[in-house]
Amino acid sequence: MLSRRTFIGSALATAALPLHTLAAPLKNKVKITDVKCMIIRGTWDWNLVKIETDAGISGIGEAYWGPGVKDLILKQLKPLLIGEDPLNVDKLYTKMLMKSAGAGAIGGVTVTAASGIEIALWDLAGRILETPAINLLGGRYRDKVRFYRTLQTITPVEERSAYRDTIASARAEKFGWTAFKFQGDGIPPAADPDYKETGHDPYTRGLTTKDLRRIAKGMEWVREELGPDIDFAIEAHWKYDWRDAINMARAIEPVNPMWIEDPVPPENIEVMAHVSNSINIPVCTGENLYGRHGFRKLIEMQACAGVHIDIPKSGGLLESKRIHDHADLYYIWTAAHNPASPLGTIASCHAAASMRNFRIHELAKYIDWWQDLVIHDGPIIKDGYHTITNKPGYGVEINPDVAKAHLAPGEVWWG
Repeated sequence: MLSRRTFIGSALATAALPLHTLAAPLKNKVKITDVKCMIIRGTWDWNLVKIETDAGISGIGEAYWGPGVKDLILKQLKPLLIGEDPLNVDKLYTKMLMKSAGAGAIGGVTVTAASGIEIALWDLAGRILETPAINLLGGRYRDKVRFYRTLQTITPVEERSAYRDTIASARAEKFGWTAFKFQGDGIPPAADPDYKETGHDPYTRGLTTKDLRRIAKGMEWVREELGPDIDFAIEAHWKYDWRDAINMARAIEPVNPMWIEDPVPPENIEVMAHVSNSINIPVCTGENLYGRHGFRKLIEMQACAGVHIDIPKSGGLLESKRIHDHADLYYIWTAAHNPASPLGTIASCHAAASMRNFRIHELAKYIDWWQDLVIHDGPIIKDGYHTITNKPGYGVEINPDVAKAHLAPGEVWWG
């Protein structure tokens, strides 16, 4: 009789088969027995998910950060999963949204919660089948995923030394970054209650001539510090009217950024398309959209050059790959927005590496214990890239010591 490992190896060598065929030795034995969630206070409050089975095999994942996610997972979604076969990943994701129609099943925290469970299910499926999660998404286009490092607003905004010091500090980090993102909306400062800068009522979407000059000068200093060949993007955080967004893009065009991000608010795709078609810098956007239908109009109107999917927020691994596939029909590339812990980041990389036209992945607000939250082999990011391992699932475990040291108030270790 074939061992489970031998059976799985031979099954994966054949044409694509249903997960249940690949898992034949365990069929009818693995059922979901529990769903857990705990919140780790890192750069944000990370919602980590664990799915347990009666076979003693567990899978781990992460939903987008923020309040309300844990309650939805434990009170609404968990009862829908108990007793289910964890290999029916797509069916279970669909079931969670179908049964949550009254709670906003096409967007918001409901999709975020279901996405975190979906991500944990792929890890669980990979562990059951003894294969990396990426192999269950169609395999890999690449072994390594390139990263860019997001930096916060540089201040004082009119002192070149501040730019020089910030860039030098980021380049000295151990991950070997090859690309960066800088804040183009930090001028004027976001919090200015006294409106000391003329025209800076926080509810308007305008840029003054002085703002445009300072943004252009700051990004010119960035280019000079990085040199001519280092890629960097410029963030706008949906802050501007279409004319101001176009003026900003034209002001920064000489530094040749790899994209301008979220130049206008996300609700009006027609305006995003107008801006995108009026400037000579690629527009990258989408982190506030959910699922294929949320991205469909953006893609079909060709309102951007790149879709920026937050994978643990927008539907999980398979839904994000479907978004990518639809974008690729229009030769629109994909990048990944990412404020996640290392667990969500690595899971996101499994989806990214399975996408044909994927370009680059974000790491935002790095903290010194970030990669220590998971037990892993070697650095998570080296020379600016994450390498997909050949271990089952995502190939990592939560480090209990680090997790316990950074639990959000009122949280307990999930055991």
